[in-house]
Parts: sequence; structure tokens; C-alpha cells
Amino acid sequence: MSLSDFIRAMPKVELHVHLQGATQPETWLELARRNNVDLPAKTLDEMREWFRFTDFRHFIDTYVHVTRALVTADDLELMAREFLKNQAAQNIVYSEVTYTPSIRTITGEVPPFEEQLVALNRARAWAEAQFGVSMGIVIDIPREVTAAEAEHYADWAISGYGRGVVAFGIGGYEPGNPPEKYAAQFARMYAAGVPCVPHAGETAGPDSMWSAIKVCNAVRIGHGVRCLEDPALVAYLRDKQIPLEVSPTSNVCLKVFPSLANHALPHLLDEGLYVTINSDDPPMFNTTLTDEYLRITETFGFDVDMIEKLGLNAVRAALLPADQKAEMERSFTAEFARLRAACL
Repeated sequence: MSLSDFIRAMPKVELHVHLQGATQPETWLELARRNNVDLPAKTLDEMREWFRFTDFRHFIDTYVHVTRALVTADDLELMAREFLKNQAAQNIVYSEVTYTPSIRTITGEVPPFEEQLVALNRARAWAEAQFGVSMGIVIDIPREVTAAEAEHYADWAISGYGRGVVAFGIGGYEPGNPPEKYAAQFARMYAAGVPCVPHAGETAGPDSMWSAIKVCNAVRIGHGVRCLEDPALVAYLRDKQIPLEVSPTSNVCLKVFPSLANHALPHLLDEGLYVTINSDDPPMFNTTLTDEYLRITETFGFDVDMIEKLGLNAVRAALLPADQKAEMERSFTAEFARLRAACL
């Protein structure tokens, strides 16, 4: 057996994956039919073609369009169950899942957040019982909302913290939408003890990351791959060991790098930065977390030691109680040793 077999079989943690963005085309098609929502694609083949990434604007437009098919709490539970089933199939035992409640929650067009959270927790309990996998929920502000609208997202994160919610974040198109726009909401998170894991340093450069650090009090940074443009930022990240949630295929699709071979991943590691590997929006970028590990291994010649390091980095950066993380690390280390003997 090979290193590829090891990667497929090994237990994994994923820290940067969007629930709506991880939902497969067939699930969106089912939800659209269930709720009589008209999508540009009518068949599964058409859905897959429509999902094929072209540019960031197409990505956002597709994302916004399909989420119109998410209408009821039962829809959300189905989505979360399908997601967790797919995670279990990859031996992803724990995921920290970014969930961006629809702006329609504020207007009352979809169920209130409390009902949404109950549905997500039903799916979480089901997956734990069925597959032994779990998730924490990151409530995410879309950067395009107003500061007044963002207050609702802050309310939801604080009300749900400790009841499935593990963190607060910000996502979307970075240029022109800095975290400073939501400084009051991030101050509320800090005061309430809710960790923040903002996106930064992908579609914008180091300034965006400095804002994430100073305004959001980031405990992790989603993406962060453009830190190399600022040596002072690299030194700060190395000194503080702030984890970066790196999603290589997503970075290439969004044209941050022209190809995987040109990705900054080896340089981030050479600089002593804290790196984790993630899939971001897997069906939209035609990837999975397993594929990400396989691709970086093939492209950069990583060995089993590096794959184990990256896997354990994710465990240690998870927003779990210390005793749970310690037990998970012991379990992962033992399983890695067993797989080394069996696969390599």
C-alpha cells in the first residue's frame, strides 16, 4: 500500500469548509424541487456544469442563487446531514463548518435563527450517532451586509455559542469590504469570549490580514496565503503561531496563484508558519479534503511525516475543549502509527 492509501484512510479534521458551499449539486436540485424554486439548471448534469467554477463573481452568483432553495429548518437539517455523511466517508471526524445565515432570516422569509440552530444540532447529533463524526459551527458575516444587518449575525453567534456555535467569522470578497466595517460586532465577540476566525489574505493582501488580527482578534485566519508579501506580517504570524486555514485548490481557482505548482504552501511551511489544509467549497472547486492532501503530496513531494504534521496541526487548532483535543491527538497519533505499519 502507498502514501495515497495512507491519506485516504487517515483520520482528518477540517477547519475551513462552508456548509452551503459544500452542498452537492444533487442536494440543491432536490431542495429546489421541494420548494418550487427555479434554478438555471434543471438536471444533475446541468447543475454540475453550472457549478463549474469560472471566476469569483460567478462563484458568488451561484452561491447566492442556490441558497434561495434553502427555505425551511428541515431543508437545513437535510443539507447538514448530507454534508456530514460526506465528511464521514473521508474519515473527517471533526469539522468546523462556516454557516452563513441568509439575510432573509432578518426579514422573516426563512425560519428564525434559533430554529436553524436546532436543525443543525439535530443533524450533528444524528451524525455522531450514525458515523461518530461531529462539527462545530462558525457563524459568518457576508462582507456585503451593512453594519446594522451585521448586528443580527453577532446576536446569533453569541446566542448560539456553547450550543453548537464555536466561533464567529467574516467571508466574501475582501477588496472594499474590510473588517473595520464591522468593528463594533467584533468588539462584541471579544467581550463575549467568542473566538473569531475571519477570512483574510486571499482576494486581498497583507493589509486585510493585519485588519483581521487587529480588528477581529483572529485566533485563526481563513486562507492567509498572501502574508508572504509582508515580511513583518510573516514574522508576527510565526511568533504568535496563528494558524492559517489554507485551501490550495480554492486559491488556484480564485487565481491567487496560476497553478498548484506555484502555490505558496511550501514557502509558508519553510517560514515556520502554522498551516492547516482545507477544501473551502468542495463541489464548487471540484475537490475534497482528501483530494487536497493527495494533490499537495503529488505536487510538492510531501512525505508521510509532513502529512501527519498537517493533520495534527488541524487537531491542535480546533476550537474544542483542551481535554477533547488531547484525546483526539492521542487517537490520531495511534491511528497514524497503525496506518504507517499497514500502508507504507
